Amino acid sequence: MPSPQEETALVRGGVNHLSGAVFLSNRFSVMRHGQSKANEAGVIVSTIENDRRGDYGLSAAGREQALAAARACGLPPETVICTSDFSRARQTAELVRACLGARDVVVAEALRERCFGAWEGTPAANYQQVWAADAAGAGRGGDGVEPTGAVLERTTGLVARLEERYRGRDLLLVSHGDTLQILQAGFLRVDPSGHRRLPHLATAEIRRLRLGGR
Repeated sequence: MPSPQEETALVRGGVNHLSGAVFLSNRFSVMRHGQSKANEAGVIVSTIENDRRGDYGLSAAGREQALAAARACGLPPETVICTSDFSRARQTAELVRACLGARDVVVAEALRERCFGAWEGTPAANYQQVWAADAAGAGRGGDGVEPTGAVLERTTGLVARLEERYRGRDLLLVSHGDTLQILQAGFLRVDPSGHRRLPHLATAEIRRLRLGGR
C-alpha cells in the first residue's frame, strides 16, 4: 500500500517510482501488442472482464506483426518477458517467447490496458476525447477513465520491483498503447498527462526505454 505521502502525490499527478533513480541495473524494452481483433473492429476493450468474455486476441495480421518484430529485435534467449493478462498482449508475448527461445512468460496485472470507463465498448475514435481530456485536465480521468497518474504508479512500480529482483538482465514488457505511452513518461520523468506528445508505439513495435533527465 502507498504511504499517505504517496497517496497525496498520486492525486496530484501520480507516483513515479523511477523519479529518484540515477541508473537502472537492467535493460528495459517495451512492446505494444500486435494488431488485435478489437483493433480490427474499431472498438475499445479495456477491462479484463470484457476481454475474457469475448474474442479479442490477435488478428492474423497481428500475429505476423508480432513474429516479424520478434525476429528482428535482437533480444537474447535469456530475456525476461512480462506481459499484461489481456489476450492480445499474452498472445503477443507467447509468440515472442517461442521465437527467442525464452523461458515462460510472466503475467503482470500492472501492465494491463488503461481502463477507459464509460467509453468501454464504444468506437475507437473516442480515444481522442480521452486524450484531449488528459491534456486539458492533467490526466485526472473522468467518465470512469483511469487517471494517467494511476497508470504511472502501477507501471513504474512494476519496473522498481523488477529492479529489485534482477540484475544485468534484458526485460521485455508487453502491454498496450496508453499504458506504454504513460510508462515512457515515467522513464523520461515528465508529466504523464502529456503522454500523447511522446513518440507513439506502433502495433507490435519493440522499443528500448532509458531514463531521461531528472
